[in-house]
Amino acid sequence: MPPYLQRIGKIQALLRRRKIDGLLVSQPENRRYLSGYSALDHGIAESSGLLLIPAKGDSWLLTDFRFKLQAEAEAGFLHVGLYPKGVLALLREMLPDLGIRTLGFESEYSLYSFAEKLKGLGAKIGLQLLPTTGLVEKIRLIKDEDELAKLRASVELNEKVFDEVYSSLAPGQTENEIALAIESTMRRMGAESPSFNTIVATGPNSALPHAVPGFTVVEREQPLMIDMGLILDGYCSDMTRAFVLGDPDDRFLAIHRLVRRAQLAAIEAIRDGVVAAKVDKIARDIIAAAGYGQAFGHSLGHGVGLAVHEEPRLSSRNRKQLRAGMVVTVEPGIYIPGWGGVRLENMVVVREDGCELLNKNSTWLDI
Repeated sequence: MPPYLQRIGKIQALLRRRKIDGLLVSQPENRRYLSGYSALDHGIAESSGLLLIPAKGDSWLLTDFRFKLQAEAEAGFLHVGLYPKGVLALLREMLPDLGIRTLGFESEYSLYSFAEKLKGLGAKIGLQLLPTTGLVEKIRLIKDEDELAKLRASVELNEKVFDEVYSSLAPGQTENEIALAIESTMRRMGAESPSFNTIVATGPNSALPHAVPGFTVVEREQPLMIDMGLILDGYCSDMTRAFVLGDPDDRFLAIHRLVRRAQLAAIEAIRDGVVAAKVDKIARDIIAAAGYGQAFGHSLGHGVGLAVHEEPRLSSRNRKQLRAGMVVTVEPGIYIPGWGGVRLENMVVVREDGCELLNKNSTWLDI
């Protein structure tokens, strides 16, 4: 049996300690983490299902007819309940039968309108609603070996996609054309989908950390930044490379090497017990000492797993310690308006005595 029942058991133990009778899980990655159910929500207002976890007893996956076969195939160890009249009508029947009088819900992923409807239901059946934050996410922080294997495979495929597309790059292509080539190659090589909208930015556009690909034409000797990731077996990858087509000039080389030095120093510092803010500071201080402190305005990195952006954050504001089994990106950058930008991003696993680098191809980093 996959580890889903064990994960649900941890949530149930947490609910009992907090004296909460049940939890309604709506966040898609949390739902998949606990059940294996992989259906996607088409926007926050269009749920493909809710996971109802009582503090004691069996859990339920609640969905509608469209997802019945998928739910039974992927989460057959759970009870699958359909709601032809809507989920609130089904909950009104189920919650009293399950003895649930206090119900937690994921406040960070629930629409205000849905919470108000739950509150109205509670008034009718004597139910107390409790907004919760991060109950499942705290368990997801530490990846088990099965998750790490899937993350390694996702990173490996992401690098293969980049290598294939890189070989076909040429001046005259547009940012859009390159982004489309990357995402179609991902699908062709076995990815479920991109893990986010691919960023391709050339020239001054690369000074925008989250640039949107457009019709700008790639030219020789201009900075070109590609930020790409894919989903494989549910798990995400995230990687950024910056380079030029042709021969890089002295300015590009100096900035690229500075960013790479900051990245390597941060990677060297990552290990179990180190404070996340300290790792961020190590990279930031190197860039600031070279006079580019104001040009590095975002945090150093973020967690990756079933979601491409999750905890922990490598940020100056995060005073928590990193723990073995966490997976984070390390992505310092320098962005200069009117010229362009350089960001380099790899993924690592925090280990007891250091970290494991998941990216294996450094050809595009050491120039």
